[in-house]
Amino acid sequence: MKKTIIYAAALIVVALIGAGFYSGYQENTNAKEADHSPKTMVTLGDSLTYGVGDKSGEGYVDNLEKLIQKEKDANVKVENYGIPGQESDGVVKQVKLTNIQKDIRNADYIILFIGTNDLIQSNGGDLKGINEEQIKEGAVKYEKNVQEILKSIRQENKDVPVLFLGLYNSYPDSAEHEDIIIEWNENSQKMVDDYERIKFISTNDLFKEKSKEYFSDSLHPNEKGYDLITKKIIDEYDF
Repeated sequence: MKKTIIYAAALIVVALIGAGFYSGYQENTNAKEADHSPKTMVTLGDSLTYGVGDKSGEGYVDNLEKLIQKEKDANVKVENYGIPGQESDGVVKQVKLTNIQKDIRNADYIILFIGTNDLIQSNGGDLKGINEEQIKEGAVKYEKNVQEILKSIRQENKDVPVLFLGLYNSYPDSAEHEDIIIEWNENSQKMVDDYERIKFISTNDLFKEKSKEYFSDSLHPNEKGYDLITKKIIDEYDF
């Protein structure tokens, strides 16, 4: 009788231990599945976010999606709202659209890359000759729009990390152009510093020389150029 009781008790202990291992296994499995649950990235901007110049049609956005999945082993879905030719006032309107507001609320990451067209248009449509007064006026309007964009994003999602990509100089041989880009980027950096969980990422250091190796035209990067932007984002932010 005692042997039977001992035997039965032993079976119960084994069963409980097994259940504990199984429970732990299930928890680990569920945790891994949670880690691989889809995360949403919303990208806002102009032709650079859209991917103009990349013959593969991917640009830095699609490249980033693939690289995050490969290097970070994360499942990322991108909603790309980049529009060629768009200025910052266009993004102000975008972030007030119902469908985009919904995506912002559900976003795990947001990338904002805007300002190139603001700069170009403030100078009369190109950057061949510099009109400092007009560019200063354009900078004021641009900064006001950026503040409105960031404010709208935070109203919809208080915690989502926002990556703010700085402008690069498409005329790197011109010191005058370089000074303007540096000033616009410094002002953007100051605006970003007023917010939590918004990170400024410089792109100007990527293109110190104008070369067909990295550009498809006078402004837009080619596939290799977009790769540089993608890798810079990955290096600067731990997804």
